[in-house]
Amino acid sequence: MYHPHHPSHTNHSNHAPRPQPRDSPFPPPAECDSRPQLAADARDAAYGFLAGLSPAPSPRRTQDVILVVSELVANALRHAGDVTSLRLRADCRSLQVAVDDPSPAQPQDRTPDLTGRTGGFGWPMIQRLAQKVTVLPRADGGKTIRAVLAR
Repeated sequence: MYHPHHPSHTNHSNHAPRPQPRDSPFPPPAECDSRPQLAADARDAAYGFLAGLSPAPSPRRTQDVILVVSELVANALRHAGDVTSLRLRADCRSLQVAVDDPSPAQPQDRTPDLTGRTGGFGWPMIQRLAQKVTVLPRADGGKTIRAVLAR
């Protein structure tokens, strides 16, 4: 029988669950770490992670997370040449996406290219979908972009 607070049931987590109050209606936070080589791999990881959550996010929120994951990973691959980590985390209030890449360059706002050749749509979309977006430098010279969406 599944019990959300039992130590052997970590809800698709790569880390030990944090203690939760006994009367909490939500399971412990869930986490997933990966290093996708393609945006499609990142979307697959995100779909799998979200499908394992209980309660499940709404279909709309699921699509929002998938879009944010896809855009952050595609931007890292396009502008930094690599994704060093994709981390997904869910708790009772939020869904968090963090992407690490090797470049210190900050994302730039630019006019979207309506011909579709040079993009410019992803970063504004990420900022609209997320409640909060932060860009933090990493000790290795790269950066982490973290987006937090409401659960």
